[in-house]
Amino acid sequence: MLKVENMAFSYRRNEYLLNKLNVEITPGGVYGLLGKNGSGKSTLLYLLTGLMKPQIGTVTYNEVAAFKRTPEMLRNIYLLPEEFDLPEVSAEVYVKYNASFYPHFSREEFNNYLQIFELPPVKKLSQYSMGQKKKFIVSFALATNTPLLLMDEPTNGMDIPSKSQFRKVIAMGMNDNRSIIISTHQVRDLESMIDRVLLLHDNTMILNEDVMRIAEKLEFIRTTSKEDLQGCIYSTFTPEGFVGVRPNVDGVDTQVDLESLFNAVIANPLLVQQLFV
Repeated sequence: MLKVENMAFSYRRNEYLLNKLNVEITPGGVYGLLGKNGSGKSTLLYLLTGLMKPQIGTVTYNEVAAFKRTPEMLRNIYLLPEEFDLPEVSAEVYVKYNASFYPHFSREEFNNYLQIFELPPVKKLSQYSMGQKKKFIVSFALATNTPLLLMDEPTNGMDIPSKSQFRKVIAMGMNDNRSIIISTHQVRDLESMIDRVLLLHDNTMILNEDVMRIAEKLEFIRTTSKEDLQGCIYSTFTPEGFVGVRPNVDGVDTQVDLESLFNAVIANPLLVQQLFV
């Protein structure tokens, strides 16, 4: 579907924000795009949708360069940016003028998502709060039923109940023919949702792994005893006790802790990468 090969991009000459990226997005998965602020997550989403053109390498959608923004590609990709605004029109008018660009848009699904988010009707979308605007545009994005959906920090501005609703609508909107890429620095919001982790650090993709394989290679520990952290490549103390990450030499089945994984990879990138060779 979407393929990135030996791609590099820079805003400044000879100073690459992203370098030597190789990623393939295939149907039927939720991808978590993680990285520190300024690591290039948003830029990568713009490159994937053809809004920017790489200086080196290629980004292709169905073997056609993404920056060409062909009608086929535009029908099949939806990008929800981190920052956006909604016009001073009703939801009905917004759908009337925007849904026609997406041949598989479902008004029934759209209404279901709005109901789950408990969005009250308003005369103009501009009357919504920031969190409510996020709920509206997430609902519209899912209802487009595009094979590829990209979301940049979609849970920013949402309260705790809303984030639970968000996870529910993502599960409802997912199917075997669709891929969703969610970029976020709030890794807890993605727990139990994602199938694959993409982690940007130091200008490149230092981790691109299936969650099941991560669980095979790494053991995630929660304990009240510091002695249980022996062999950890990363550990820290929390109000609930100690958490740690270590190579899973005994084949222990533990749930992937995205926050600990992120910190472990950032702290020991080469060591973690060697585990997945």
